[in-house]
Amino acid sequence: MTISKTVQQLQAQWITPENFRRYGQVIFSSQDGKYFDGEDAQLVLNKGTPRFYIMQLQSRGQKFHKITRHVQCTQCLGSLDGKDWLMAVCPPKNDLNEPVLEDIAAFRIPGNCFIKLEVGTWHAGPYFEHEVVDFYNLELSDTNVVDHFTHDFLKSHNLEFEMV
Repeated sequence: MTISKTVQQLQAQWITPENFRRYGQVIFSSQDGKYFDGEDAQLVLNKGTPRFYIMQLQSRGQKFHKITRHVQCTQCLGSLDGKDWLMAVCPPKNDLNEPVLEDIAAFRIPGNCFIKLEVGTWHAGPYFEHEVVDFYNLELSDTNVVDHFTHDFLKSHNLEFEMV
């Protein structure tokens, strides 16, 4: 007997510093010469060698069933060429080994800013409607090897999400 999965839609809201605060920071451009303050990315990269690189992603729709977190560092993501994109997130609760289903939210992120995910923030994405998007990514050099914890909602809840 085959059990059909449930697809739950997540309404993607345009990101603002206020509505994203539970998950991290939104960083927009600032004037050259501005002194460092709380509007700048508050990075945690002291547990290894930082890695800043450009990753090219192909369009893969807007559905997901796996969500990941990193508990040793912050992560920064932003698109190149001014392309908007989508990200699903769940706030960090590092005393729990899985995301809180009711706390998952989706955001539409314009191409003129980047996000910094707090340590432990669950995330799925980037997703986008373009064919190809280049993203810059700042994390630790071994994040995807030693600090990559994934929860699969298909296995735990027979659930898939779709960002709309």
